[in-house]
Amino acid sequence: MSVRPVVWGVLGAARIATTRVVPGMKTSALCDMRAFAARDLARAQAASAAMGMAKAYGSYEELLADPEIEAIYNPLPNHLHVPWTIRAMEAGKHVLCEKPIALTAKEAEALVDARARTGRLVAEAFMVRFHPQWLRAREIARSGEIGELRSILTQFCYNNPDPANIRNMADIGGGGLYDIGCYAVLTARFVFGGEPSRVVSMIDRDPATKVDRVTGGMAEFSGGRQLVFSVSTQTALNQRVQILGTKGRIELPVPFNTGSVLPTRILVDDCRDLFGGGLRTETIDPCDQYGLQGEAFARAVRGLAPLEWPIEDAIANMRTIDALYRSAETGGWEKP
Repeated sequence: MSVRPVVWGVLGAARIATTRVVPGMKTSALCDMRAFAARDLARAQAASAAMGMAKAYGSYEELLADPEIEAIYNPLPNHLHVPWTIRAMEAGKHVLCEKPIALTAKEAEALVDARARTGRLVAEAFMVRFHPQWLRAREIARSGEIGELRSILTQFCYNNPDPANIRNMADIGGGGLYDIGCYAVLTARFVFGGEPSRVVSMIDRDPATKVDRVTGGMAEFSGGRQLVFSVSTQTALNQRVQILGTKGRIELPVPFNTGSVLPTRILVDDCRDLFGGGLRTETIDPCDQYGLQGEAFARAVRGLAPLEWPIEDAIANMRTIDALYRSAETGGWEKP
């Protein structure tokens, strides 16, 4: 039986939408990418034309009023995630919203009420949870092959000091912890299968923009398991994740920005020595994690599968981020 594709519209013409998410979602037969909306009609038209999409709107309101649009992808700046997601839900649209879902957990909780009032689906767009490398890494970690899980070490860095970039605007939710630290928290929760009991952090802020440009932190999970992470928006490009157990380790050399053309690798080491004598490599065929994410959401919209990561998971992630920000102020451990 053929399934009718979900018709999507996009709020804003953000770079992540035009270069990564929409091209990825167009690879799924369940996603009919139909329209961009922007405050500038010409910008929306250019984005739609580049993506081969049929419609363009010069306001977000016009997009939400289109009865053909069933679902919205929301990649607006962070401070607009919750208000425009709620407006889209109230207009009868399901919403896949970019991370971080909100600026605080309390703000994100409004989406639970919106879901109850509207009956629409809403989820946070963490594409890594759909990539086979993360699914496989979690499977290996939980299989016992590397022994009992002890810690996850995460580094995620890029260098973008441009004060005109939205990631460097403190008043609209800029900064490294919101932008990329959220991945460190999310993937630790994903692998460990639980929530941290306490966290601690250090933050270095850009003196000009006031956003956090280097953030380091720790999160303690049950059984003494730990996440140790460092993220930066003003450091040389790099990302790595290591999952450490009592008998070995798992390494993801490109854990987050995998692309869709090259295969990804999972390194599994029994740690018999320091020189890779017990190292094996698993290769994951190229895939588009944004396409997999969009298809999973579309399947939930069509009732073909449950929504695996509902909005409650996004709120839990925000509680940890809130606690990390509090810790930087208090200088001590904080509970999410």
